Formats: sequence, structure tokens, C-alpha cells
Amino acid sequence: KASTGFASNLRHDMYYRIQNYSFSNIDKFSPASIVTRLTTDVNNVQNAFQMITRVAVRAPLMLIFAVSMAFSINAKLSLVFVAVIPILGGGLFLIIKKAHPIFEKVFKLYDKLNNVVAENLHGIRVVKSFVREERENKKFNDVSSDIYKNFSKAEKILAFNSPLMQFSMYFCIILISWFAAHFIVQSGNTPDNGMTTGLLMTLISYASQILMSLMMLSFVFVMITISRASAGRIVEVLDEESDIVSPENAVNEVKDGSIVFENVDFSYAKDKNKLCLEGVNLYIKAGETVGIIGGTGSSKTTLVHLIPRLYDATNGSVRVGGRDVREYDIKSLRDEVAVVLQKNVLFSGTVRENLL
Repeated sequence: KASTGFASNLRHDMYYRIQNYSFSNIDKFSPASIVTRLTTDVNNVQNAFQMITRVAVRAPLMLIFAVSMAFSINAKLSLVFVAVIPILGGGLFLIIKKAHPIFEKVFKLYDKLNNVVAENLHGIRVVKSFVREERENKKFNDVSSDIYKNFSKAEKILAFNSPLMQFSMYFCIILISWFAAHFIVQSGNTPDNGMTTGLLMTLISYASQILMSLMMLSFVFVMITISRASAGRIVEVLDEESDIVSPENAVNEVKDGSIVFENVDFSYAKDKNKLCLEGVNLYIKAGETVGIIGGTGSSKTTLVHLIPRLYDATNGSVRVGGRDVREYDIKSLRDEVAVVLQKNVLFSGTVRENLL
């Protein structure tokens, strides 16, 4: 219940943060990447959270109590557990160092996979018309194969975690048995003189409990390693601030529908050498109907996007109602400037019919 609630809150906060993004913020992540972050990444963090709230609380307590009891029986022998800690720590550090960058790469490949699928769905008619099925299949297979190879590589590295834990603990049991045997012989197997076979069996039992605790923690460790990359991607979405915000003392009223473009340049890449629009000067009076004609990719849509300030001009100014669009409160401006985007889907029928 806690983990699903946590995931729900994460998705809620991410979704509403994305609603405040400008188009340039969405371009930075890409729609495919945002979908992956809202689904796969949140699921990974949810699974890790679930493991932490259950196993990662119980296992350390069991580990501490078992070690404490082992020390109460024979402090000298129990130092064997302390000696193994550097081996475990060093091994886990190397596993994280090797696996984490691969998982970061894998989740970026998930973004790419989502993008390929989305492109195919949106452009299915074009793909069929130009007989590009083989090329699109190859694109999908290539990115799918990359995910498989990288994920397998990362999982193989994480697979060293379990044998490392088991080696460390069974090595401890062997050392305890070895040293305890000498103590038993020296003491004549009497409790008054030190070590007995009964105490040795008790120590081995506690060592087994420690082993079980470490094995449980290893599962948590694997989940945390996977979710660490996902958590970073989620934080990027939550920390991202919109490029387009309302200024202080913003204008709340649009006087009329006149539109002026004055020496407007625009580049999606914010690069003056890669301008989509250059030196645009345009004056449209209130009440006029104007058609903007041009071939595919000639920046007609880009020009329109600058009017409700979906993007900001790189150079020059765009004025609506005699004021620069950057002076307006964003909500007030967009309430007055209605835009129907190319990718909008309008449903026919009643609301009830659509729900059914």
C-alpha cells in the first residue's frame, strides 16, 4: 500500500510538473522519454521502495541481533565477521560502479524504443505508402537488441552480488569452525574452560542467520541499483523549470487581435547558425484573416507557435494587441489566443458515446 501510494504521488507530481513545461522543455526530454519516466522508471522506484520498507528494515535488524549474540558467545571468534566486511564492501562498490552506468544507458534506450514505436503508429500510412516496413522493422529490432544486450550485461554484473555474499559468509563459517576446533581441544570441551561443541553449533546457527540477512539485503541491493538510475531520471523531470514564465507585474488584458512580427529570428537549437525563421516582419490587423502558405518543413507551424508564446523568439519581438508577448501573463495571453495544433484529435459524438 505504501509503495503504490508513493508511486501514485510520484506520477501525480511529475504529470502536473509536465503540464507547466513549455514546448522547449518537452523537446529537451522528448515525449517518448517522458512516457518512459512516468511508467518504467516509476515502477522501478516503486519496487525498490517496496523492498526497502519490508526487507531492508527486517534484514538489518536480524543481522545486528545475530552478530550481537555471536559476540556475546565468543568475541574473539566473532571478529571473523568484522574481517569480512572490507571484502563485502569492496565487492559491492565495484558492482555498483560497473552496473550503474549501464542501467542509465538502458533507460535512454527505452526512450529510443518508445520513440520508434510512436513514430510507427503516427506515420503508419506513410510507412505503408512508401513500402518502408523492412526499414522500420530493422529500426525496432536494432534498438530492441541494444536493450537486450545492455540489460543482460548489467544483470550479469549484478549476478556477482549473490556469490560474493555466500562466499563471504561460508568463508566465515569455515574460519569459525577452524579456530573453534582449536579452542575446543584446548579447553577440553568444557564450558568452564572456554569453547564447547554446543557453543560452536550455536555460532554456526547465528552465522547462517547472518547469511540469510545478507542474502535478503542483496536482493534489495539489486533493486536499488536498478532504481537508482530511474530515480535520477524522475528527479530531472521534477526539478526542471519551465523556460517560459510570466514576468513580474505582467499585463493581464489583451486590447485587440493585432499581431506584429518585428525582425523575428527563431531556432529550436538556440543556435544562430540553425535558424528556422530569419528576419520575419509581419503585421496583421485585428479582424483580418491571413493564410500562410508553404511547403512541408517551411516553418509555418513554428511561426504560429510564437504568437501564444509556446516558444520564445530567439531574436526580435512578437507583439499581440500592441504589447510584446513576453510582457503578458501566460494564462491571460493564451485565454485570448486560441490555437488548434496539428496533432489535436477531435472526437465526434457525445461525451457518453466516447466514454462507452
